[in-house]
Amino acid sequence: MDIRETVLEMAKNARAASHRLSSLSSSDKDGVLLELADQLMPHADYLLEENEKDVEYARRQGLSKAMLDRLTLDEAKIDEMAKGLREVAALPDPVGKITSMWRRPNGLMVGRMRIPLGVIGIIYESRPNVTIEAAALCFKSGNAVVLRGGSEAIRSNTALSLLFRGVLRIKGFPEDAVQFIPTVEREAVNVMLSCEEYIDLIIPRGGEELIRAVVSQSRIPVIKHYKGVCHIFVDESADLEMAYTICLNAKTQRPGVCNAMETLLVHRNIAGAFLPEMAARLRKAGVTLRGCEKTRAIVPDVEAAKEEDWYAEYLDLILAVRIVENLDEAIAHIEKYGSLHTESIITRDYTNSQRFLAEVNSSTVLVNASTRFSDGFQLGLGAEIGISTTKLHAFGPMGLEELTTTKFIVYGNGQIRT
Repeated sequence: MDIRETVLEMAKNARAASHRLSSLSSSDKDGVLLELADQLMPHADYLLEENEKDVEYARRQGLSKAMLDRLTLDEAKIDEMAKGLREVAALPDPVGKITSMWRRPNGLMVGRMRIPLGVIGIIYESRPNVTIEAAALCFKSGNAVVLRGGSEAIRSNTALSLLFRGVLRIKGFPEDAVQFIPTVEREAVNVMLSCEEYIDLIIPRGGEELIRAVVSQSRIPVIKHYKGVCHIFVDESADLEMAYTICLNAKTQRPGVCNAMETLLVHRNIAGAFLPEMAARLRKAGVTLRGCEKTRAIVPDVEAAKEEDWYAEYLDLILAVRIVENLDEAIAHIEKYGSLHTESIITRDYTNSQRFLAEVNSSTVLVNASTRFSDGFQLGLGAEIGISTTKLHAFGPMGLEELTTTKFIVYGNGQIRT
């Protein structure tokens, strides 16, 4: 078969497998995940051998050190994958959960029940552990999955998906519930994005360029976030020591991720007291600062910020800093330049904190906490498939529940409509 026929057949088989998955018990699904966790380390030599082939190819292609680090597996990372599988197995199963129930005047009992979405297509780059993480979350939530990883990890991803499929086969469940497209040809993605008859949702995981390319081509709904331009606003009533600690953590704990702070907003009434010390602590951590003119009047050696800096997702030790007049201006700045990802306010003013929570429309809004908590595991979801900055059907970090939808269920006693 050619690429088009291959991908269409995989999508069709995933759809067939999804019908079986929707009726599996929680213990059935958990048993598969626990067995796969037990199988990872005994197959470590095989997995590492395949991964080394990918790493060597990536080196020849000149991939960056950061990309090579994400690509490379070792026994510790394989063990982390096994632990992740056990954690997903331990999570509550959302499928079949009755979320609400009410009685109508005619006696009908009406409710909502959680059901799987069906078939999920995931397009991702570099990190082989996504193969296990994504497939496990989809399987636990009763969804079949079609995976398409990057060319740099083709052997690693193939090996991991075959291991998952092998466990499904041994357990007597449809192995087509987990499919990995075994080609690096871009045409495979184009075909995948046209399979609206078989695939219900596409989740791209990667950089802004990848996500925009998927959105522009897909005939299937896409869960996406283009970038994370995350803000912290230090209000005039903020505990300054708390603000120093939170801002330093949000920028430097892991600067290359989408929930790192990219712009710091500071109320003008405390800027003089706050910014010199904050700038010193950030510089000590290796951060380059780019500030507005008011910021540079207080900390003269800060680089001048340009208009594009307010839109920037640096993913690096660079921070834009702006002094604002008040809470209204802070919210207006976030509305104009933000990406609906994550914002935080540092304040001791309850009224301001509640206004910030109510009026900032990003997917995660925090009070007196680091933006780095915008993460499924940190928020108590157990694990996440990704972060959505679209409001249909999920908004923010997506866990198991966000991989389901609801249907209406109705109990009657002979009622007819008149």
